[in-house]
Amino acid sequence: MKTAQELWELLNEAQHLPYGAAQIALVEQVLRHVDTTDDPALRFYARLFATTAYIYGGEPVKAFPTFSWCVADFDRNPGPYHQRWMHNLLWLFKNMVNSMTKFPEVPLERTHAVLDDMERRYRESGHGMQAVYKHRYLVAEHVGRTAEATEWFEKWQAAPRDTLSDCAGCDPTTLVNRLADQERYEEAAELAGPVLAGDLSCSEQPQSILSELMVVYLRTGRLREAADAHRRSYMIERNNLADLWGVGDHIRFCARTGNEHRGLEILQRHVDWLDQAPSPAAAMNFAASAVLLLRRLTELGHGDTLIRRSGRADVTASALAGELETFTLETAARFDARNGTRHQSGLMVEVMESKPYGVTVPLSPTARRPVSPETEPVAAEPVRVVAPPVEVPETATAAELIDLAGEHWLEDREEALRTVLAAFDARFEVPADPALAARLWLLRGFAARDDDGAATRSAWERAAALFTEAGDTGEAGMTRARLAVQKAWTDEPTEELLAVVKANVAYHDAHGDARSRANAWIRLSQMYRLMQRLDEANEAGDRSDRFAEEAGDPRRVAYHAMVRAQNRALADRTEEAGAAARLAWDFYRAHGPVRIAAEAAVIVGRLSESPEETVAVLSEALAAGVPGAELPARLSRARALMNLDRPDEAIDDYVEVVALVAADGDGDGGGVFVRHELAQAYQHAGRPAEAAEVAEEALLGFDRLGAEEPALDTRFLLAAIYRDLDDSSRALQLYRDLIERLEGNPAGRGQVGEQAGQLLYDLDRDSEAALTFRAAAEALHEAGDLVAELRVLRRRLMALNYADEVPEAEEVIRFVERRYAELPAELAGQPGVVWGRSIFAFEVGNLLMRRGRYAEALPHLRGAVEPLRGIGAVDDADRLEGMLAEALLRSGSPREAERMLGDLLKRMSPDSPTRELATDLYAEAQAAVQG
Repeated sequence: MKTAQELWELLNEAQHLPYGAAQIALVEQVLRHVDTTDDPALRFYARLFATTAYIYGGEPVKAFPTFSWCVADFDRNPGPYHQRWMHNLLWLFKNMVNSMTKFPEVPLERTHAVLDDMERRYRESGHGMQAVYKHRYLVAEHVGRTAEATEWFEKWQAAPRDTLSDCAGCDPTTLVNRLADQERYEEAAELAGPVLAGDLSCSEQPQSILSELMVVYLRTGRLREAADAHRRSYMIERNNLADLWGVGDHIRFCARTGNEHRGLEILQRHVDWLDQAPSPAAAMNFAASAVLLLRRLTELGHGDTLIRRSGRADVTASALAGELETFTLETAARFDARNGTRHQSGLMVEVMESKPYGVTVPLSPTARRPVSPETEPVAAEPVRVVAPPVEVPETATAAELIDLAGEHWLEDREEALRTVLAAFDARFEVPADPALAARLWLLRGFAARDDDGAATRSAWERAAALFTEAGDTGEAGMTRARLAVQKAWTDEPTEELLAVVKANVAYHDAHGDARSRANAWIRLSQMYRLMQRLDEANEAGDRSDRFAEEAGDPRRVAYHAMVRAQNRALADRTEEAGAAARLAWDFYRAHGPVRIAAEAAVIVGRLSESPEETVAVLSEALAAGVPGAELPARLSRARALMNLDRPDEAIDDYVEVVALVAADGDGDGGGVFVRHELAQAYQHAGRPAEAAEVAEEALLGFDRLGAEEPALDTRFLLAAIYRDLDDSSRALQLYRDLIERLEGNPAGRGQVGEQAGQLLYDLDRDSEAALTFRAAAEALHEAGDLVAELRVLRRRLMALNYADEVPEAEEVIRFVERRYAELPAELAGQPGVVWGRSIFAFEVGNLLMRRGRYAEALPHLRGAVEPLRGIGAVDDADRLEGMLAEALLRSGSPREAERMLGDLLKRMSPDSPTRELATDLYAEAQAAVQG
């Protein structure tokens, strides 16, 4: 049997849990024991709190008996504790009225009786009728009595707000709903603006008003705001069974905005909630919205899509639509029988038969967006290459066409090469002359378009054999060397293939000219690179470069510069790689082809230390519209834009990269890493709802890949995003999960623990924060990060101060003083450590002076000011000196305080944040001295 104190502690623990099954389970544990105690306040408050937990945790039917018990106890046994929690009890009348309308088994007369009782109690307690009128309006709206609803609506709007009025978000939500029903969308959007800009921290906000605004924003052309309202609202509602009604609204929105696939994902995620729906009304709304979506899917040809349901067989979309339609209409009929109208049936039919809005709203944060000239980063200047037209003389002989094709090959004009070869094939057979036929097959290999290289290899094998037959040993060897490199590229480099390339080099060193020697050595360089023998690759490349310069062909020099850039980059010789890439880029952007110019631009962009240059160069490459370079170019430009703090522009590039990777099959899971970066971009752009959705996708991907470190990073990112979204429960859950996963990583545990402790501190859960900071400090000490340990211990002291746990705080003070004394000299003199030590003294002063222990604060504050001035922390020094002066004044040394404050005011700048306080203290010190 538990004591009353233990039960109070359990209730306190339950208050810190999010609404849902876990909180309800803990509350019910209290309820099982509460009547065994002799604490009437506990018995009352436990049921009062349980009522709220049931309503917002998805089990409102259980709230009826607990609320009724509280009302009866309040009337039967008046006590001081009733007055303490009377406001809570009166507030819950509103929840109960709402709940009663959602159960057709509850007679309408009973709901009106509760409304009458609510009005009586509000009047007797001196409260206004604003909330009463609103809930009479809501009941009339539910029943469908339009004239009565209008009358109560006008009374609600005319009545002044008071402490029992719904919050600053819930009242406007109801008004937005009415305006939207009347198609007064601009007024609704205008009304909601200031509301969203304010503090919406009740259990139903901001998700409820955002859900209402989805259609409002769509109808007023604010498509991005509509998508954001959907994301932010659904992100909160998806975790709580009590929000099943709202989840249905999101399914309906998806079905009417061209997002049927997303709607199906939401339906699949929540369809099992129907079996445990919080109320028949919520189940009915969800089911009707699901029918609309499933009908849309069937119309689009996806009626055979299978929907999975726990504990029963899979069902097709079309079959489930029929099943849920029956359920919806039967439930609506039950409400109508209770209400004496056909209103609910009419509403549900209207939902199920809704048509698309005719506007597609991109809801997925990874969906491609149309790119306009206004949103695309500007290229440095347009690509200058204009390819001359391809001319194929009608009278050309077979040999002349092969010569012409060879010229186009040397000029890197691939399409022109293919055009000439096509003309040859239309006019001639393969020449009988083996030398001429060899050249034809060589060119066909260059022109081949095959991902696996099979066509290229076949053509070059024929060419090599024909060159041998023609007695051209040099060309035969060069072709075999090309084959060897191509096989190494598509298959695997081997010593046998390397030997072929080396043999070609030896032959041309002995017999070739500068051009052929350059070609032979560049292939050896490429082969070494494929074999990861980078030093040899660069040495061979340097030899080839000298021969290319000697040959005097600028195009050849540019090509060699490209290879050199690649080799140097792999060997981490970044500066040389960048110079070579710029040389190649300058040539190809002026002379073409555009494809190679884009490839060179990608290398320049990746290697540049200037993000501005990267953006300019890659924007030019992308303006050329070269598919082969688009993915690396966009990824590098996105990262450069992030470095330039231009996340909104980076988002478009990241989204496109995700789409390109997905289209390519994403065999290595690279798209998951890009999603992580995209989530960071959304976060930095101040779009946390999209950031959370993308980060969740990335986390799922990393978990599937078994990529532990990236998954940890993503969880840490998600925790920060959920903090931005004010979803502290989810953030804390992620932090706790991370701490468990980082068992063998004390530095990581310390970092995460510090963040978790700060969140708890910000939530005024100071005791929990202090415990979390303690564990984080211990982990950081284990990791050897003594400076971070001291920073976290300072935060622990702050938490203990506000938790009023003074004895433990005093232990921390002594412990930290020892830690500072033990610091190595090279750490103790660091500006950050100097600052931290003085600020710790400030926190000690804050702890003691809040409790009137001014004299005890003096030894800690003396000597802490000058170190701050020594590192230039003037404002902090002023604040600490002001605290020291106040401690002197309050502990009986007004003359010293007056002198100190006078000097401080002379030094202090006019805009110092401490000046006003110092001025007031100085006047008080002067008065004390003169008195």
